[in-house]
Amino acid sequence: MEQKKILAVQGGGRANGNTAQLVKHFVRGAEEAGHQVEVISLIKNEVKGCLGCNACRYGKPCIQKDAFNELVPKIKAADCIVFASPLYFWTLSSRIKAFIERFYCIAEEDPNPPFGRYEKYPVKDCALLMTSADDFFWTFEQAVSYYQFALVHYIGFHDKGMLLAGGCGDTNGKPRIEKTSHLQEAYEFGKRLYRESLD
Repeated sequence: MEQKKILAVQGGGRANGNTAQLVKHFVRGAEEAGHQVEVISLIKNEVKGCLGCNACRYGKPCIQKDAFNELVPKIKAADCIVFASPLYFWTLSSRIKAFIERFYCIAEEDPNPPFGRYEKYPVKDCALLMTSADDFFWTFEQAVSYYQFALVHYIGFHDKGMLLAGGCGDTNGKPRIEKTSHLQEAYEFGKRLYRESLD
């Protein structure tokens, strides 16, 4: 089986909260399947939003002195980037959003871009892990839409799936994800992420 390099980017939440626990179980499954996984916490590694200054368009490194420049080699080396976030105000956390915005500086000129795109990005697989207190039929609509439009359709990543873990308990209380089936689902998701291509 071919080993894949997976970069799991954890965009907020508490150190041992619902999202962190979901990521841990996903990682365990992926590692048991033989993949190499690195988890990056955006709480410990601050990444600011893009300023739109376009310095990167003239061959200069990003003018912002934060963790992103150190993460670029990890992004480029990864086969798959897993975006993990709690649901904040019906979408992805601002930390994950800022991280995605900064992909702008790793884009390359595309003389003939497809409709709706201006540049080309490194081709990666991607997956989405999310948690929320609520579990309505529309709870993750905005987050899924952003993931699909920004990462899959615009940047051009290949979607490997989503785990939308709703019903994880009161936002003011202790994490209650262990009372759901989501941790087992995350473990199984990690384990089968590349299995279909091996059969």
